[in-house]
Amino acid sequence: MKSRFVLLGLGLLIATGANAEGMEERLRTQLRSTTQQLQALQSQQAQASAAQLAAQNEAKAAQAQIKQLTAELAKAQGLAEQLAGQQQSLHSQAQAQVAASVEQTGKFKKAYDDLLVMARGKEAERARLEAQLSERDTQVQQCSAKNQQMYGVAKQILTAYENIDVAEVMKIRQPFAGGARVKFDELAQGFGDELYKTQFDAPQAARAH
Repeated sequence: MKSRFVLLGLGLLIATGANAEGMEERLRTQLRSTTQQLQALQSQQAQASAAQLAAQNEAKAAQAQIKQLTAELAKAQGLAEQLAGQQQSLHSQAQAQVAASVEQTGKFKKAYDDLLVMARGKEAERARLEAQLSERDTQVQQCSAKNQQMYGVAKQILTAYENIDVAEVMKIRQPFAGGARVKFDELAQGFGDELYKTQFDAPQAARAH
């Protein structure tokens, strides 16, 4: 009976030892698994921290780039406004120059028209004076011809006076010397007609032309 109890106790001890060894192995396995999970978590945390740092750096770079782009945009807007102002100023200047050119052209055209009217008036005056000069030349030529005729008549009178007979003059004074008086009157009338022909009448000469 006693030997049975001993065997039973040994069996219990052996079974208890086997159970303890199995539990220890499971704990070690679980510990290794937990350690591996912890290492994986630590690795993931490190990667997450690195990614966060990279994201922060990228955010800072993006913010710096946004700030730079904002400054460049403001500069571009200012330049665009300046160019728009310059363009408006140039447009206004161009309009003013065009208006001044149109006004100046109008003045030049008016001055040209005035000069043209004046030139036509001067040309008409010149033509009138030229016609008057031509008329005067014609009158001078006619007057010169009449003078020549008068000179010829005067020479005839002088010649006749030089050749007149004193006896005939005495006959003219006698009451009954009718023939001599008639002859002398006819001679005087002829000279008078010739002198009348040599008279120069400027208005009549102008009407003739």
